[in-house]
Parts: sequence; C-alpha cells; structure tokens
Amino acid sequence: MKRIIVIDYGLGNLRSVRRGLERAGAQVEVTSDSGQFSRADGLVLPGVGAFTSGMQNIQNKKTALLHSIGEGTPTLGICLGMQMLLTLSDEGEHQSRPVEGLNILPGHVKRFNFGVNAERLKIPHMGWNRLTVVNDNALVEGVDGAYAYFVHSYYVEPGSHTIATSSYGTVFAAAFASGSVFGTQFHPEKSSAVGLRILKNFVELC
Repeated sequence: MKRIIVIDYGLGNLRSVRRGLERAGAQVEVTSDSGQFSRADGLVLPGVGAFTSGMQNIQNKKTALLHSIGEGTPTLGICLGMQMLLTLSDEGEHQSRPVEGLNILPGHVKRFNFGVNAERLKIPHMGWNRLTVVNDNALVEGVDGAYAYFVHSYYVEPGSHTIATSSYGTVFAAAFASGSVFGTQFHPEKSSAVGLRILKNFVELC
C-alpha cells in the first residue's frame, strides 16, 4: 500500500483530502513534520485560502519539500497548493508586486477579471465545470469531458505543462504535470467519482 503524506501547513481540507486518498487505496498520514517527507511514496500539498499566507506557512517546510521533489517523490498540489508550486501570484493583500511561489514550475497566478461580464460571472468561481484533457497524462486518464468542483478567484493561463483545461470567462489550466509534479486547480476531494479517479491515478503514480 502506497504511503501518502498530506502536508499540514495550516491551510487545507485535510480531513476531506485524507478520506479521498484512503478511498483511493492509500495509507495516509497528515503531518506538519517535514522530517517525514522523505519517507513518503507521495506528497500532497492541499490548500484553501490566500497565497501569501500559504507561502508564509510553508517556509519552514520548504527545504524538505523541495528536496523530496528533487528526489522524484510524486507530489500533487490541490487548488492553492497547485498555485504555490508556481513562480508568482498576484494574490497578496497590500502587495505592490507579485508574491513569489515555490517556483517548481513556471507560471503566474492571476485574478479573474471579467470586465463587462462581471455581473454575470461571479468571483470566486464556485461550482462544477467540465474538464478538457489537452495532453495525455496518467493523472487525468479517464476524466476527459467530466465535471470537477472548483472554488477559486485566481487562475493560471494554460502553458506547456498544462494537461487539462476548463473555462470560466476565460480558458484556464485545470491541471498540470511535469515529471513527478502534478497540480489540480479543482478539488478532487470534493469532485465525487471524477475526483476519486484523479486520486486513484495519483496513488498509482506513486
């Protein structure tokens, strides 16, 4: 049985993520102890909340996380956790410039801005949206055209590592992958059978 560590840094649906991974067949440990990361078959970085807070909270775990990723430990970022894996984010209260992320993959997190459509398309984007697989990857096997659950005000434009997109006023990256690093903008732990398939796919990749 694969041993998956869910990283507790104070911002995440820890209970829901744990239950989802257990249903996917993993042995799951939720921990804030970065000394345990190297013992895992896979790491999950969940996230709900603000980018600035997330980056502040992860600082004392950053070295261990980057080391594990560098050693090839499969790592899945969820929602805010996915965004934190990228280079920069515009989400930062009272910030005059973008906030630096973990910079594991290139990407700039931007706020939805709908202009004349602002009244029709509410922010945050909350609800079920269709996934479109744009590059084959084991993480998104079997989910093309399915619906997943999103809750976010910030998004990432599709890029070279994007494996699935969705659309809410604009097309955005719904999932990305590079080597053993993966991310989903949606919440697989809240996405019913589709989310369980994603989590099973990740466990099998570990």
